[in-house]
Amino acid sequence: MKLVNLKDASDAVSFSEAVKKGLGKHQGLYFPTDIIPFDNIDDVLAMPFVERSIHVLKHLIGDELPEALLSSIVTAAFQFGAPLAKVSDQIHCLELFHGPTLAFKDFGGRFMAQCLANISKGEPITILTATSGDTGAAVAHAFHGIDNIQVVILYPKGKISKLQEKLFTTLGDNIHTVAIESDFDDCQQLVKAAFDDPDVRDGLHLNSANSINISRLLAQVCYYFEAVAQLPIEDRAKVVFSVPSGNFGNLTAGIIAKALGVPIKRFIAATNSNDTVPRYLKTGEWAPKPTVATISNAMDVSQPNNWPRIEALVEQGYISKDILMGEGVDEEYTQVAMRQLASLGYVSEPHAAIGYRSLARSLTEDEVGIFLGTAHPAKFRETVENVLGQPISLPQALADSVGKPDFSVDVENSYEALKKHLFATLR
Repeated sequence: MKLVNLKDASDAVSFSEAVKKGLGKHQGLYFPTDIIPFDNIDDVLAMPFVERSIHVLKHLIGDELPEALLSSIVTAAFQFGAPLAKVSDQIHCLELFHGPTLAFKDFGGRFMAQCLANISKGEPITILTATSGDTGAAVAHAFHGIDNIQVVILYPKGKISKLQEKLFTTLGDNIHTVAIESDFDDCQQLVKAAFDDPDVRDGLHLNSANSINISRLLAQVCYYFEAVAQLPIEDRAKVVFSVPSGNFGNLTAGIIAKALGVPIKRFIAATNSNDTVPRYLKTGEWAPKPTVATISNAMDVSQPNNWPRIEALVEQGYISKDILMGEGVDEEYTQVAMRQLASLGYVSEPHAAIGYRSLARSLTEDEVGIFLGTAHPAKFRETVENVLGQPISLPQALADSVGKPDFSVDVENSYEALKKHLFATLR
């Protein structure tokens, strides 16, 4: 697989190099030079999930990873399903929260961890990543206990749910968690500053596990195949995906799936009040506003890092911009959507509710809608219980983490303070 840096075309790398480096020169994102569609998409959709995922990733990555190794990686990573739950006659939820940390990022995090553990061949690596909620837990659990890999997770102090936080701040060992007195966008900027600093980047052998890492992104492509495969054949060409969006890796993966031939009619980029992309799609003006805190905190992102990849997919002709619309949903209508879902017998959390609201507003009679359920509702227990007025039981993974000690450290919103902490902790 050949990938090129979207900011510097001279920076071209293999899949293995992109996985190890994370970001390219000038903080550029790596992007495939070619996305070749399947000529037998119905046969691909007919395969079982894991077998199909191996086939799809082999098609994308090529011969760089031996087939036996890729098969082992995918089998180890994808040990849980992605069922399509019927919400109404026209609308389904793709439930991506059946992994160990109850969020869609388990797919990408576990695939990346397995890839990196095999590609690095024992060389020391430090994963430095920022989280607005679910990434932290998925990455922490995926890499916990892997030899020669240290993980540092930055997160905005007090701005993610306590249950989300407990899933990644209680592991210890090679997992180091840092609470920053600011928002997610500032955490992202600190990560970028570290990658721009040769002392830190080279001295600590940095890599990133955000959705900017190509391995995480490619893993997410697989569950769009799985969603469409679960529909009746006659419904497949009518599919509209509504994707709750923060950093936009999830939507990027969906568009890559369409470029590979999955019969998807159109996409909705569903955001909360941090609606940079919906406004851009309507006006053509990229005008980020200061990030605001919402009950859908994992999407509290005003400057999504993956957007250049979506622009590249459009510019290179893989999709038409006409099949992409944006929808921002405020706090009031997020709660309205949660109640509407509950009235249909489906309990959901704020992020998926935004996907549902955006889908329900635009779906036509001849379309079939799928919104992504990105996290188990119990991860947002307090919010869900307050909005719906009914108790939510905790899955075992969350119940087990509640009473564990927290190993996180507070660091001020300063790159020099972070750099000092990194060297003191990791050297």
